[in-house]
Amino acid sequence: MTRLSHSKHNSLDEKDYIETLSQKRNTSKSRKVLEVKSAALAAAKQHGLNPWSKDSLILYMCCFTSFLCSCANGYDSSVMTAINIMPFYQTRFTSGVVGSTTGIIFSVYTIGGLTSPWIAGPITDRFGRRRGMLIGAIVICIGSAVISSSNTKGQFISGRFILGFGVSILTCAAPSYIVEVSPPQWRGRMTGLYNCGYFGGSIPAAAITLGTQKIKSDLSWRLPLIFQCVPAFVVICIVWFMPESPRWLLANKHDEEAHAFITRYHGGGDPSHPVVELEWHDFKEGIATDGADKRWYDYSELYKTTSSRWRFLMVVFMSIFGQFSGNGLGYFNTQIYAAVGYSNYKQFVLNLCSSIVSCIGALCGVAVADRLPRRTVLIAGTFASAVFLAINGALSARWASMPSDAKNLSVGQGAVAAYFLFNIVYSFAYTPLQAVYPVECLQTNARAKGMAMYGVIVNVFGFINQFAGPIALKNIQYNYVFIFVGWDCIETIIWYFFAVETMGKTLEELDEVFTSSYPPRAQIRKVVAIKDDGHVDLVKEA
Repeated sequence: MTRLSHSKHNSLDEKDYIETLSQKRNTSKSRKVLEVKSAALAAAKQHGLNPWSKDSLILYMCCFTSFLCSCANGYDSSVMTAINIMPFYQTRFTSGVVGSTTGIIFSVYTIGGLTSPWIAGPITDRFGRRRGMLIGAIVICIGSAVISSSNTKGQFISGRFILGFGVSILTCAAPSYIVEVSPPQWRGRMTGLYNCGYFGGSIPAAAITLGTQKIKSDLSWRLPLIFQCVPAFVVICIVWFMPESPRWLLANKHDEEAHAFITRYHGGGDPSHPVVELEWHDFKEGIATDGADKRWYDYSELYKTTSSRWRFLMVVFMSIFGQFSGNGLGYFNTQIYAAVGYSNYKQFVLNLCSSIVSCIGALCGVAVADRLPRRTVLIAGTFASAVFLAINGALSARWASMPSDAKNLSVGQGAVAAYFLFNIVYSFAYTPLQAVYPVECLQTNARAKGMAMYGVIVNVFGFINQFAGPIALKNIQYNYVFIFVGWDCIETIIWYFFAVETMGKTLEELDEVFTSSYPPRAQIRKVVAIKDDGHVDLVKEA
């Protein structure tokens, strides 16, 4: 059971500590007694932060910076989809729209992503979350320069490798940073917004390529690749104006700075704020200053206990399912649209529209991230994804069976509509939680290395998507969709039996859930007394 106290009360038991707090608060009478999931979140509801204060605006800047770190992945997906059908790009590299050569060009990005996580975790643990973001952003700028100036296929492939290398550093550092700086009551929305940066990259990329595809020179594909470094350059410019993660500070023995952070940004400047007291006690009890994060080679925090194995299992599930639920088809949107009869120009337009509607779905998911249970969203969203992909595959099959001179355009439009609905549902369910869920499940001392391993698995399945996708589309065409229909049904069953609920607790309180006998069914609640002065004390575990 987590005891609620400041570090100086660590020697006291829970009863003594609550009595001490009561004396300090002039023995204020209880206003009401409630049963809640989290004492800290109950306190946060009694003492809401001013969303328009200077300190809140700084937190928004932190959120925006992490959002920019996520833009690189979305930009790459959308820009490669578009330039792959540009005539000057094809003339320069003669890669083909689909097939093994295109698969190599697309998938080498994930090979770079498979290489860097082994240093991304140690870098983020050793030098801090901010420096991790800085280093990743610098690497992306270098990769953008290499790829946009390419005159040979070898240089182009090298540039994509460098881009993938840098992106994996960002996707290790940025989500770890934003989940650790977020106030407990804003955690779901702020961390979920990070992964919406995917659309912050894909929508501008789709819009830029829609405009440049009319240029009758290599600039048609070079300009979009030059713009790929813009978000990373902005990160380089502003990252040093942001505060460092308080959890990283405490883990590296900067206690005063860590306490000052949560006092200022989580407690509105009041060191006796109940959220500050509750968080600080949990920090001191749950974060080790001599953990495996101090040893670059030590990944034992991911597997050494039953609790840590449950935590990492959730990371593995999200890394696989988040990449292999049919969303990998997004790299080949234009081929999907071409297969049901849309012209080259309309393929560019639909590529842009697809990014926009997917973004809307993701933002809706972010808006409810602190209210809807994670399990419910993952189970229902995965099953709905299977349904819409099945409709898309069936209509595509119907379109393919029609004679070329008797095509029914409404069938093709229905297939595209079903694919759009799949993108909306997938984005609602997965886009926010791909960032929120793994970093919530990991402990502070394992978070950076855990997210690095998350990046390894993501890139393994990204490689399968990007290398196998063009080959599969060339050989089995629309039937490729049905592979994901079946797999999404399997994912739904796995989520139902194994997904652990993380909503409604602070990061440190989740230890109670993961140490229970069967975390997916853990129902750990607390009885708290809310005082007349708004302070919240733990009475007992329910």
